[in-house]
Order: sequence, then C-alpha cells, then structure tokens
Amino acid sequence: MRRMEHPSELFEVGQEINAEEIGRWREGQLHLSARACEIPALRSFLLSFERGQVVAGTVSEVHNFEVFVHVDGEPDGLCTGFIRVPDLTWGWINHPSEAVEVGQRITAEVIIAETRSGQVTLSLKALQEDPLIRFADQVGRVLTGPITKIVPFGVFVQLAPDVVGFLHLSELADEPVETPDQLVDEGELITVKVAEVDLQHHRVRLGVAGGADRA
Repeated sequence: MRRMEHPSELFEVGQEINAEEIGRWREGQLHLSARACEIPALRSFLLSFERGQVVAGTVSEVHNFEVFVHVDGEPDGLCTGFIRVPDLTWGWINHPSEAVEVGQRITAEVIIAETRSGQVTLSLKALQEDPLIRFADQVGRVLTGPITKIVPFGVFVQLAPDVVGFLHLSELADEPVETPDQLVDEGELITVKVAEVDLQHHRVRLGVAGGADRA
C-alpha cells in the first residue's frame, strides 16, 4: 500500500508470499494481489462484511467527490470507509459537506468491501426512502418551482423536497435557441407539467404547462 519505485523494494526471487487471486490472464496464469494480504487484520476486517450489511462509523474527511469514514471496529490507524457523492443522499447537493460533516456519526449500508483497495464502499442513501416513490402519483400535475441548475440542453427544476425534474431546452421556447440561459435564470420560478416519473432510473421528465409560464 506504500509508494515504491520497483517491486524489488518489496520482494526478492524465491521469497514466499501471501497473495489473493483476483483474476486469471489465461489458463494456468493467475492475477494476484499481495496488497490485499499486506495487513492481515485489515483483510480479516474487510472479509467480515456482506453486501447490504448495516454498519456505523464516524466521518473523518469530506472532499469534493468523496467522504471517508472510520468504520467501527476497523484496525487502529486506518480509515476504511468510503462514500461516493451519489451515495450520500437522494437530494440535490453541490458539495458533500451539505450532507455530512467531519465528526458526524453515521449509519450506512455496505455496497462492497475490497481487500485489494483496503476499503469498504458505503451508502447513506440506501437507508433512505426514495422520495420519488411518494412523488410517482404526481404525473400530469402542474407545479411551480425554482430552477436549480441550467445545462446546455435544458434546466433542472425543484418540485418538492429532494425531488428535481428536468425540462428539455426544446420545451422552453417555440423558436430554436442555443442555450437555456437565453430564456431563464437560476433561481427563477417556472411552471411545468410532470410528464413522467421514472423510478427505475430515478428521474422526472417535465413538459410545458400553459406555454411554460414563468413567475
């Protein structure tokens, strides 16, 4: 797990080592990981997890694209928990610090524990109810909400707590325009119609309502 310039810094010919099989190149040739066996206590800890298991821990670091967690029971001096931004919450956030903070106690679900990386990937979102389940009966309704984000091909609109829908650029104007910001601004209220709630892909498609009247 530490940096090295050449494998000879770790091994010598004839040395006996422990390694984990992680694949096969071809018949009779194994792809091995010595790293997976480098710290026996860490390996044993990670092998104790199963997908879907619920664990507790303490947030240790919050970065732009990930959150690190000290999982209860992990070997001293290590930080084994890892949460990707999409697994933090169902809601729309601009930075992980909007969902968690350093020192916070959390409960999360195990996605996968990997001895090779020395980490267990966790999900906070998996233990939260998908807000679209309660929103699914809103198809056909006309709602008004603020524009939360403008992208080259459309806008995202806040419809309810933790529920954001997408309105395609073609729905915004009768005449062709290059970008949505020629027509609307972030934070502006817009009236839309809920065209589709896709639970499988977790997305809401919007259409115009009354000519896409804006408030």
